[in-house]
Amino acid sequence: MGPDPKLLDDIARVAGGAVNVMSGLRQQVREEIHSRVEEIATRMDFVPREDFDQAQAMITKLRQQQDEMEKRLLLLETGQTTKKTGKAKKKA
Repeated sequence: MGPDPKLLDDIARVAGGAVNVMSGLRQQVREEIHSRVEEIATRMDFVPREDFDQAQAMITKLRQQQDEMEKRLLLLETGQTTKKTGKAKKKA
């Protein structure tokens, strides 16, 4: 005589319920940890990632502009030709 099918169904139902409870508990723990980390980050006055990325992009652009201006200034100071005029400026 084999195991009672009704007993196996009951065990499967209990096991399924336990899996659902554990899954829900896991999600609650994850949300609680996330909430606590955000709270700590807020208290520590961290900058959001999006703001940091925007600032970094702006700094990169400004560095490029500064490099270009330094090159133009060097050309003007040394009296070398410019692309627009094609003429060399003479030093006095």
